[in-house]
Amino acid sequence: MSGHSKWSTIKRKKGALDAKRGKIFSRIAKEIAVAAKLGGGDAEMNPRLRTVLLAAKANNMPKDNIERAIKKGTGEIEGAMYEEQRYECYGPAGVAIIVDTLSDNRNRTVADIRHIVTKHGGSMAESGAVTWNFDPKGIISVEKEGISEEDIFEKAIEAGAEDVDMSGEQYEVTTDPTELHSVVQALEGMGISATEARLTMVPKTTIEVDTKTLRTIISLVEMLEDYDDVQDVYSSVEITDEAMAEVMEA
Repeated sequence: MSGHSKWSTIKRKKGALDAKRGKIFSRIAKEIAVAAKLGGGDAEMNPRLRTVLLAAKANNMPKDNIERAIKKGTGEIEGAMYEEQRYECYGPAGVAIIVDTLSDNRNRTVADIRHIVTKHGGSMAESGAVTWNFDPKGIISVEKEGISEEDIFEKAIEAGAEDVDMSGEQYEVTTDPTELHSVVQALEGMGISATEARLTMVPKTTIEVDTKTLRTIISLVEMLEDYDDVQDVYSSVEITDEAMAEVMEA
């Protein structure tokens, strides 16, 4: 199972996805507003906005919320001004962590991120210290029911995808980040709907840790994700099947 699949499985097991739906909507709304501010409110002319609208659709975000976020971004209605910032960190055992934020107060955000990281035995890193080990990718999740491994692979490649991971609870279609939206559209044209479509950062190399350390890293990632200014967290930790089983039993 891929790293992305395992993180998703851990979240579902702990009931985190449903419990954090309000947080998810808030996060998506911020991203919609920033995308609309930078590239305009027309999704057909704004690739970044198209991509985040896929996430909104996958999470069943109400249409009114989406339209309000777009209008905040274009200045049609008032809203907070958010600034993008990426923080690079080292977690326990030297695991690389990237934290992407949208904040209206950078000083507050960096102080809070530093506190969370150091509390879990990690440290902040210099810019560029860990991003070299990650590749930007698009990830499209597809339910396995009703489509075979052979069919999903054939159709995904035909749609322009790079690869398909079949080891998790859902199929994970990997794309070039610039092709995410077009691959989703192509799959939909073939009758295949995505349960999730998002941009991510995939580690080139990973670090395997013991179960105790893995639990600490999971706690760190969860606390970062719970923080209001955080949009995404990426990690280079390797989650083995054995460690996954122990974590899920806890």
